[in-house]
Amino acid sequence: MTSFTLADVRERTYKKRDAWWTVFLVDPLAARLVVWTANRTAITPNQITFGAGVLGLGSAVCFALATWPWLVAGAVLFHLSFVLDCMDGKIARLKHNGSVFGAWVDFVFDRIRFFGCMLALLIGQWARTGEAVYLILAPVVTFVDLLRYLNGSQVAKTRQSMREKLRAAAQGKSVDAGVDDPESTEAPEGAAPADSGETAPVVFMEEVLRDNPDIGADQVRSGAHPAGARVIDVHKGFSSRFGRYERVRAFLLRSRVRPHLFSGIEFEMFVCVLAPLTALVALVSSLPSLIVPVLVLSCAALLLFEVVIVYKLWLATRDFGRELERLQASRE
Repeated sequence: MTSFTLADVRERTYKKRDAWWTVFLVDPLAARLVVWTANRTAITPNQITFGAGVLGLGSAVCFALATWPWLVAGAVLFHLSFVLDCMDGKIARLKHNGSVFGAWVDFVFDRIRFFGCMLALLIGQWARTGEAVYLILAPVVTFVDLLRYLNGSQVAKTRQSMREKLRAAAQGKSVDAGVDDPESTEAPEGAAPADSGETAPVVFMEEVLRDNPDIGADQVRSGAHPAGARVIDVHKGFSSRFGRYERVRAFLLRSRVRPHLFSGIEFEMFVCVLAPLTALVALVSSLPSLIVPVLVLSCAALLLFEVVIVYKLWLATRDFGRELERLQASRE
């Protein structure tokens, strides 16, 4: 019988970069629970996902009851449901018993849990206090969260399109700089075929730095990259404007923390964990409820980081155009 260790969980299931909330506040507990669960039970990832949904339902009920003991209980249950949510993927990767449908169920349960708990929190506070600000915040928080999902999906699609076009151009294929999905055409006369082995493999600076957090961009440019590979950097514009970014990025990645410091995970945790926990602050002090300020701060922080992502993408598209022209010119 296989006996998994904590080292196995870290090596096989940890992401190379993750949200700081997950790295510091979830993984230390989730990894140990995964070791126990994998070695002593036959629980499946889908069953763990269902358990996370049950805890999420309990959290929503607590939030709806609205008084401070229930708010604290709801925050604890929401955090524990997220711990289980992280465990199901780890179990699937560790025991190779995941499924495509299970991934869909996990995603859908995540969204239902967050929106259910968020609405229960805000409607519960409105019912208890009569303050309309809680009802106003409900569509605002929903809009910000949906905007984050839509923007993340489109940014990822655009980045992938740029990478594929640059790889095709490096192989001598004719491509354009449009935003449509890249479609390689016949290689121009005299260009090496893609599978001829005459072209160097293409890697991207961001991928090299992500996989090797102990080296910097200058080291990559000076040769610290896969042997014989052509390194393409479409973030030179951003790096040149923010000189310390690469050092901060490398520092964070050494701890597996991604530079996107306020992502969807932090947003959800601030809304459904930190905000209700502030009921304790109001209890022991003369301060009014801090739920509204925390929610407003969360929305503002998420929007700020989304703006930075879009700005970085815009600069990358300019670098992409220049790289594409350079690659095409080298083939003429």
